[in-house]
Amino acid sequence: MRIAVLNEDRCKPNSQAYEYLQKYAGMCDSGECIQVKDGKCKILETACPPCLMRAKQCPGDAVKIINLPTELESDMMHRYSLNGFRLFRLPTLSKESVIGILGPNGMGKSTAFNILNGSIIPNLGDFEQTEGSWNELIEILPRGELRDFLIDASKAKIKIALKPQYIDNIPQAFKGKVGKLLSSVDERNVYSEMIEKFDLGHLLERELEQLSGGELQRVAICATLLKEADAYFFDEPSSYLDIYERMRIVRIIQELAETSRVIVIEHDLAVLDVVADLTHIVYGKEGAYGVFTPARSTRLAINAYLDGYLVEQNIRIRDKPIKFLEHPPRTGWDGFELVQWPKLSKTLGDFKLEADPGEILSGQVLGVVGGNATGKTTFVKMLAGNLKPDEGEIEAEITVSYKPQYIEVHENVIVGDLLRSVEGFDEHALETELNRPLKLEHLMERELQTLSGGELQRVAVAECLLREADLYLLDEPSAYLDANQRMVTAKTIRKYIEQRGKSALVVDHDVYFIDYVSDGLLCFGGTAGKEGKAEGPYNMREGMNLFLEKVDVTFRRDKNTHRPRINKPGSRLDREQKSKKEFYYSD
Repeated sequence: MRIAVLNEDRCKPNSQAYEYLQKYAGMCDSGECIQVKDGKCKILETACPPCLMRAKQCPGDAVKIINLPTELESDMMHRYSLNGFRLFRLPTLSKESVIGILGPNGMGKSTAFNILNGSIIPNLGDFEQTEGSWNELIEILPRGELRDFLIDASKAKIKIALKPQYIDNIPQAFKGKVGKLLSSVDERNVYSEMIEKFDLGHLLERELEQLSGGELQRVAICATLLKEADAYFFDEPSSYLDIYERMRIVRIIQELAETSRVIVIEHDLAVLDVVADLTHIVYGKEGAYGVFTPARSTRLAINAYLDGYLVEQNIRIRDKPIKFLEHPPRTGWDGFELVQWPKLSKTLGDFKLEADPGEILSGQVLGVVGGNATGKTTFVKMLAGNLKPDEGEIEAEITVSYKPQYIEVHENVIVGDLLRSVEGFDEHALETELNRPLKLEHLMERELQTLSGGELQRVAVAECLLREADLYLLDEPSAYLDANQRMVTAKTIRKYIEQRGKSALVVDHDVYFIDYVSDGLLCFGGTAGKEGKAEGPYNMREGMNLFLEKVDVTFRRDKNTHRPRINKPGSRLDREQKSKKEFYYSD
């Protein structure tokens, strides 16, 4: 089965792609393979080989010609248009189980959600019919939980509560205080219980627009749980949350699954591993097609995803497997001193940060871990020279490149112009080291305000790395990235820094990301919003033990991939590792 997918945003009149397709429209014998009419482009999937080759060469990655296994044709759930996105198969909701979904962005997860909640009636590939048919879909599905669920959905007997992916939009949709929002959606009469579970009491009189990302995430999840529903969908519930809060959300979602159906889309693999019982991998081409594979145990799903090869489907979804170190890294501790700091302190309003003396060595990548609102970003800003300490002075004649946590977007700025304007720009480095892994090529002609959160994050990471500097400071570079992009970005940062003998400080809450990118750790503790304490740097073993003992979480290593896995609280391994004070490397 051959599909031709056309990105309409890149094929608008006066664009390079539009002019290219207009040039070749009607050139073949049939004259219909490539069509441009009334400002719209079309490509027939029955097009002759020369026209398919011409379409494939369309500039701006605007057209994708893809060959798919013939057997998928009967599994098509929905198709948006002649050259639009196609979704194959659907995830299955199971009673008393948390179902995970693992895969890149742009693979149809939102379309699947909309089918399951009844807002899209699937057309089974017949995009020309004005409205799909539930009966046609139900007839082709085998008997089972998915079929039963969709029968109820077709009769409007199913109510679904959704925690959206982009929580940043909530303050625009709802104006007012936190307490007012939560009380207005309390259909289960569990308001007081949920406020206590999520530790939101001190935020009830706060305006939504005044909340931090982590606070807004907790409010969004709480609002979802207050609703009465048959099924609950959580789209990236761990974003903005520190590991303390992530473990709390895991426990709450697992409790919910005892009485309701639950689906979780999660890009933090450590969280997905512990929260989901079964997981669907979804693969495909971004914006072109997506295929949901049958659910498998979450451990096997994550291992297959990291390996990049799906045995049952005989599909390779990644060129190379992602591998983790079984033992702590032994590199990064033999360079010369790049920057050192004495005891530091900084007071901002009611918050005070204190930092022990420390240093960063040349060629070293230090991860920064700790709870939200304990001063990680404040410390990074002091190192970057954007904030002056009240006590102590950082004396170092080094240049710093800083990627902030919250990325400022200027309108009418072209991505390519932005990257080429950085000080010390290296075209060769962009083309050979950053373009492909960060998927920048098709973004180069786009304006910043048109980018998604993940696209903007990749551009910001590239901008930071391209700037000539001695020390690179990256604050939450994994935010908005899917699981695959996170690992690729971590690998890209690590490789880029190593090859140049530079140093980096990376702040992030994703344990896999920190594990993959770091030689050692800076650990932050304290009371959120009141006081913070920075300790280190430590080697990975010592740092992880110090950090995770405070969180009261232990990790083991998967025997096949060596990836870190959270132990079940109170399990034999959990008790053994705590008794040995080995919270991360259990060998």
